[in-house]
Amino acid sequence: MKRILAPALAAMALMTSSLPAMADSQPAAPTVQAPDKSGRIAMNGINYYYEIRGKGEPLLLLHGGLGSGDMFAPLLPTLTKQRQVVLVDLQGHGRTELGTRKFSLEAMGNDMNGLLQKLGYKQIDVLGYSMGGGVGFRLAVQHPDMVRRLVLVSAGYASDGFYPEILAQQGQVNAEAFQYMKDTPMYKGYVAVAPKPDDFPRLLDTIGGFMKQGYDYSADVAKLKMPVMLVFGDSDMYRPEHVIKFYQLLGGGLKDAGWMRENLSQNRLAILPNHTHYDIFLAPELVSTTLPFLNGDTKASAWQ
Repeated sequence: MKRILAPALAAMALMTSSLPAMADSQPAAPTVQAPDKSGRIAMNGINYYYEIRGKGEPLLLLHGGLGSGDMFAPLLPTLTKQRQVVLVDLQGHGRTELGTRKFSLEAMGNDMNGLLQKLGYKQIDVLGYSMGGGVGFRLAVQHPDMVRRLVLVSAGYASDGFYPEILAQQGQVNAEAFQYMKDTPMYKGYVAVAPKPDDFPRLLDTIGGFMKQGYDYSADVAKLKMPVMLVFGDSDMYRPEHVIKFYQLLGGGLKDAGWMRENLSQNRLAILPNHTHYDIFLAPELVSTTLPFLNGDTKASAWQ
């Protein structure tokens, strides 16, 4: 889960540079209004920026590596009609300073628990994408009472889930890549809001060192007692067999559900067609797929 942080910088730069072209072929995204509430909460040496939008049952959104809560802007108009959405910029990302503390999913999982408590939440649903999925995973494992339902989007449980070429590319992430990032929307978005824009090369070094660490969280998957939904693209950076194994570790996909759905797992697996790791967080289907699960709707869709 430590390397679900981000794809290789070259691929990420390609993805961000393609976003304007994608936008040209689709209707313009609705303008995102100012948040109902925003601020900063210091947790264990990191001064986190957060926003709260909408009304309803609370939903924490956790963004991917080298992004920010702004990544979810296209989804917010639909989500905030039904949910109170909490957006947090994770350590070193968006409006949250990198600081000098060790970069770790476990630490950020603890931070999210403390931050949510300070905001007055006793329990919340969580949707995390990529690195944010890793933080959401650790939050749910380390503080299970805080998480009611968990959605992990394009986030694996072990480093062997990546295709070999992705692992090789991740090993090349460091401050020297900064020169290739200067003209990308990703870097321009960072410097527009970061408390210390000059920290970007140091962030790349931090992320690069972080992604070089191997991991295997398979033993922790069994600790997730709340309902969990896994969402991947059919052309994701994770091998399909890893995706299926993750679902099986959660207790799904082990036997037929039965005529009356009597053997149906509480957990869900969704494979979104025609999507990759680099565009799945923009997919309209992501909302229509995950909201029924987050709302606790267990009915099967059918023609009436």
